[in-house]
Order: sequence, then C-alpha cells, then structure tokens
Amino acid sequence: MTKPVAREPLRRNSRANRERILATARQELGRNPDVTLEELARAAGVVRRTLFGHFPGREALLEALAEEASEALRSALADGARFAETEPAERALAGFVFSLWPVGDRYRLLLSLAKRDLGAQRVAEVLAPARATATAILERGQRDGVFHTHLPAPAMSAGLEAMTVALLESVNAGLLEDDGTRIAVTTLIAAGVPEERARGVVEAVAPPVADSD
Repeated sequence: MTKPVAREPLRRNSRANRERILATARQELGRNPDVTLEELARAAGVVRRTLFGHFPGREALLEALAEEASEALRSALADGARFAETEPAERALAGFVFSLWPVGDRYRLLLSLAKRDLGAQRVAEVLAPARATATAILERGQRDGVFHTHLPAPAMSAGLEAMTVALLESVNAGLLEDDGTRIAVTTLIAAGVPEERARGVVEAVAPPVADSD
C-alpha cells in the first residue's frame, strides 16, 4: 500500500498557519481590540479562507487565545509551584512575578478583552489559578509579618494585578524597559516590603541571565 507522503507536511503546514494566526492575533489585538478578522488574515500572511478554516468567527479565535493563555499560565504556575510553597513569602511573591512575566502579554490581553469579548466570567476562570496562588502567598506573608495587613489579601492581590497590567502596558508603549525585575521589586514594595530589602530579595530570586555566546 502506498504511503500518503503529502499528508504529514500538510498537517505541519496547517499547524504552522494556526500558530501564526494566534501569534498575530495576540499582537494585533493588543494594539487594536477592534481589528477585523480580514485584517488579521492579512497581517498573518494567510488568505481569509485559511483563517476561517481554523477559526470560523471572532468568538472562536478569542476562545482559542483564552485557552492558549490558560495553558501558558498553568505551565508557569506549575514550574514555580514548589518554590512558592517552600520559600519565605517575600521570595515566593518575587518568584511568582518572574514565573508569570513570560506570559504577561497574554495575561494583559485577556484582561483587556474581558468585558466586551470574552466575558468577565470566562477570564476569571482562566486567571483563577494565578489569582489563588497570589492570594495564598499574600496571606502567608501577612501572617508572617512581612506584608502589610491594612488590606485583606484578596483585595491586595486584585490591586497588585491591576498595577502589573498597567506596568505591562507601559512596557508595550515604550515607557518602561523591564525583564520582570522592576515589576517584582515594585510588587514587593506595594505589599509592604522596604525598598532596600525588596531589591535584595529580587536580586536573589531573579533567574540567571542566559549566556549569549
């Protein structure tokens, strides 16, 4: 029986198109939430029929982005779970910021699309694990006396989340350059850690810089 040699390359091409469309959608929706599917197809370098073959409408595309972000967040949280559970709260909070930084743009995009496109409930479902982790760290830090207690941990977590999104917007707008270090320091300060100590904690927790050689 003759082996269908063309099938696997076609599948690879289809997967590549889907990934390119999603990557383009993240970028373009971040710039303009009103961008049309036709404009996204042109930006992704595919014909309209190809885009609609993967995503029959805007709702399907946004749901795919939500699921992609959900997987990225779960993976980031899983990688940092043991660190968050075993380290002192201030180190755990800094590590939490660094673990989510690589998926920060997806996180920001979800929140920006929450009300008008995805719905607040769907976004809350996606972000629930990250919010629960942050709140647990803050509660532990409050018990240990390293974070302030004039706000309940869930409220402080919501405030820090909003601040992080605003800082991500500043990075995207070119107002701030950061690899996660500044935001981690700022988060600790906002939680009640003195600035000098916050800088020392973040320096100790920061992931090593990759060797460019």
